[in-house]
Amino acid sequence: MPTEEWIPSPNFGSRNGRSIIAIVDHTTSSTAESALSWFQNPASKVSAHYLVTRSGRIIQLVKEGNSSYHAGIHNQTHWSLYDGTNPNNYTIGIEHEGDSDEPLTEDQYQSTLFLHRELTAKYGIPIDSEHIIGHYRIDSVNRPNCPGPAFPWDRLFKDLKGNDNVLDKAVLLFTKDDFWAGSDVAAKNDCAVFVRHVGNTVPADAWNAKQLIVVGGASTGHPNEVLLSGNSKYDTAEAVAKYLV
Repeated sequence: MPTEEWIPSPNFGSRNGRSIIAIVDHTTSSTAESALSWFQNPASKVSAHYLVTRSGRIIQLVKEGNSSYHAGIHNQTHWSLYDGTNPNNYTIGIEHEGDSDEPLTEDQYQSTLFLHRELTAKYGIPIDSEHIIGHYRIDSVNRPNCPGPAFPWDRLFKDLKGNDNVLDKAVLLFTKDDFWAGSDVAAKNDCAVFVRHVGNTVPADAWNAKQLIVVGGASTGHPNEVLLSGNSKYDTAEAVAKYLV
C-alpha cells in the first residue's frame, strides 16, 4: 500500500459548492522536483491535487475539498460532462511525473491505480471514459498530449473495473488497542483487516467491501457499515467476533 505525503501548494481555490464528479489525469513533462517547485510557486498559479512520481510516491498538494489549478483553461473541449463552467470546480487533478511519450513505471502505475481506486470509491465516481479523462479532453489545442499516448488507459479501466476480488466483509481499525482486538479476531476468522489512512480516509479495498466493520473512530459513510467499540480491547474483540462468525 503506497503512502501519501503532504507537500502543500499555495495555488488553490474554492469549489464554489460543486461536487467532485471526475478525475483528470496529466503528465508533468518534467521531473517531480521541477513540478513540485512550479506547483509551490505562487506566481505560477498552477497546481494539482496529487503528483505520482516514477518511484511510486503519492504527493498531495491541494486538499480534495478545494479546487486545484490543473484544468481551468478550456479550448475545443471534447468532454460530455463539461458544462461551460470552470472544470477545476468539479474535478480532481492527478499529475504523473514523466514525458507524454514515456510509459509509467510499474511502481508509478500501481500507485496511481491505488489512488484512482481510493478516489472513485470515496466520491462515487463512475469508472468510465467520461468520468476519468485526460487533460487533452478539456484543452485539445494547448494540451493535446496530456497525459499522452503512452498513458495506460485500457489497463487502468480494466483493473479499476475488476470486481472479482471484492471482499464480503472487512474490518477497519483506528487505534492501537483496536488494532490488537480487530486484527486478532479478523485473522482467526480469515477476514481482511485495514487501518485508516492519514486524514481518516478509508482504503479503497475496505470501502468496496460488501460489509465494513468499523472499530473505533467516526462513521465512514459506508452503505453497509457496522460501528463497534468497547470498554477494553477484549470487549472490542468480542464485539467484532460476533460479526465474523
